[in-house]
Amino acid sequence: MESTSGVRTRATADDEAIGAVFSALADPTRRALVRALGEGDATVGELASGFSVGVPAISKHLSVLEAAGLVSRHREAQWRRCRLEAQAFDRLQEWLQHYTALWQGSLDRLDEFLIRSPDEEARS
Repeated sequence: MESTSGVRTRATADDEAIGAVFSALADPTRRALVRALGEGDATVGELASGFSVGVPAISKHLSVLEAAGLVSRHREAQWRRCRLEAQAFDRLQEWLQHYTALWQGSLDRLDEFLIRSPDEEARS
């Protein structure tokens, strides 16, 4: 894969998984579904009752969340219940922690630069 700057990059499976999570969570309805499932497992019908769209639309949103690894469906008696999958959120947390450390270092250096007095800058 080549970036727009001409530098070659290689997407890893983790990169693709994180991209799928971000893509899935980009939609406000899907984020609301994640919040609802944070309160516990639910059927598609139970989830749909809190939205102004029908069961088929909620099912499609859940399919996107499922493809991203955020949600799984399991059979419980005659119902298929949906549940959040913590592993996908753990991977997202790890990714965020890695980049938070990088960003924090850059912000710290910027802070040091901005705090320096003009006299110190002239001497260096």
